Amino acid sequence: TGRRAAMLRLAGTAAIIFGLTATTSHADHSVSVGAKFEAKDSLTPAVDESQDARQCVANLCWKPDNFSVEIQTAIEDSGDWLVRYPSPIITGDPRNDLVAMEWYQARDADQKLITAPAIVVVHESGSRMTVGRLFARGLQMQGLHAFMIQLPHYGERRTGKNRPDGGNLISMMKQAVADVRRARDAVAALPLVNTSRISLQGTSLGGFVSATAGSLDDGYDNVFLMLAGGQLYDMIQNGKKDAAKVRERLAKAGLKGEELRKLTLVVEPTRIAHRLKPERTWLYSGVFDTVVPPKNALALANAARLTKPHHIQMTANHYTGIVYLPFVLSHIAKHAREPVDPEM
Repeated sequence: TGRRAAMLRLAGTAAIIFGLTATTSHADHSVSVGAKFEAKDSLTPAVDESQDARQCVANLCWKPDNFSVEIQTAIEDSGDWLVRYPSPIITGDPRNDLVAMEWYQARDADQKLITAPAIVVVHESGSRMTVGRLFARGLQMQGLHAFMIQLPHYGERRTGKNRPDGGNLISMMKQAVADVRRARDAVAALPLVNTSRISLQGTSLGGFVSATAGSLDDGYDNVFLMLAGGQLYDMIQNGKKDAAKVRERLAKAGLKGEELRKLTLVVEPTRIAHRLKPERTWLYSGVFDTVVPPKNALALANAARLTKPHHIQMTANHYTGIVYLPFVLSHIAKHAREPVDPEM
């Protein structure tokens, strides 16, 4: 569509201006194709006082287990390595159930690999994952190990060219939440990662997933949410542009009204956003956003108990917010590098 094309043009312009274009891979040759690392789920959700929150968390969690993380050859122009590990949620599609993360390795000024904090990046809804990759490359340039996770049925996880129909959207998001939380432990098993500082960043669709995944427990040290919000059912019903397309897909699948409201509650961020650490969570919103309107962004900010310095409101809509990329990248990297106070 014209809006999608405009967003891609903005992203491309930002990439050129800010030097975030794809570069030749300089992979860590101490890590080889086929190398495997053993990992273990650290998922430990605290008991919540709210019965609704307890039910929500219980429905999203899984039994912690050991799992293997494997290194594969990078996708062309998409990081240094491809990292694979099994999803904790099995759908019966072997290709989809093997999670893929693009690893953009941190380097010093001489392009030598360094041990550094890490950040898991969760992309937007676009099939090309353009904005997610911009964030990953930008955070790599800020001295972080960036891991862009491909959501269910995206990239290497897609069979054929088709996405799931609208009827599978909520189950897809539920799997995405589990995959993103397990990503923290997959990253921690890899060399060169400072395991005391592993953060999470998500944009748009990725922001909704990250808000929920980050609320399961205290696994991630910091959570950065870009153009995300709460009250998912309201947003689908009343949002424009991308939200309207989701509404149409769901309606074609016969999902609307009370049935849709109940389904969206499964992954509704505001049910458990109070479990996020407000001192370690940031939300970047567009004051002219019609996809995730300001009231929906405010709903998430209020549920997460964010103070004004932690809810950054940009003079932009859902697509022009990309012009704030330099500021957002610098802001994220600054906090992702800071030691985390265990009392916070």
